[in-house]
Amino acid sequence: MVPRPRALALLPFVLLCSLAVAPACRRATPAAPPAAPAMGGLQILKDGRYLFTYVEPNGTFDTTDKPEIIPEASRKMVRVVDPAQTKTGDNADVYTVDVNELLKGQKADARALPREAFETSAIAQLPPGESSMRAGHAPGGPSGAGGAPAFPSAPGKAVVTVYGTSWCGACRAARQYFSERKIPFADKDIEADPAAARELAEKASKMGIPTDRVPVLDVRGRLLLGFDRARVEALLGNPT
Repeated sequence: MVPRPRALALLPFVLLCSLAVAPACRRATPAAPPAAPAMGGLQILKDGRYLFTYVEPNGTFDTTDKPEIIPEASRKMVRVVDPAQTKTGDNADVYTVDVNELLKGQKADARALPREAFETSAIAQLPPGESSMRAGHAPGGPSGAGGAPAFPSAPGKAVVTVYGTSWCGACRAARQYFSERKIPFADKDIEADPAAARELAEKASKMGIPTDRVPVLDVRGRLLLGFDRARVEALLGNPT
């Protein structure tokens, strides 16, 4: 009998060993990278490196890395960004902090809000624009306008909604402003139209602002208390 070569004789043994150890030789599936921590759970440290976005009196927003220079009237609602975190898109939630709390102590909790809610609440910290208090006025009360004509909206999809009343002088001023500048707007009387009143109440509740005065202006999803030309232009991008 012709002897088999040694290599061939060992082949069954090698194959058997290969099958036995194959599972141990497979490359392990790499673990998924850990998810980035949600910034809403962070504690903002007083001496940390953050960017703070706050509202100016005219309704524009500015950014600084020095929280102590933020005007006192704008400190309660400030956007905070940790540059080390992944940046979010324009339509994502933003994270806010009370800078008064941060400056008083050594840290403060950040909290998540929709971008529109942050901008609405930040501007609402400021003194309201030209407006009329609703208290003391009967629905449909005298306007004192002397039969002033209605102010038509420019054609096109409305970018502003005026929630007002028939007797409010500031409401008329807002309507005239948008009409003369050919800014498409929707005019809703919250006393004559119950659906408009409910709509405003829902928006204001979501944004956390009062509705004790008119007009309330919805400017591209941001609510303004009263009529302030500079703040309207800041949100519209200076249309004039």
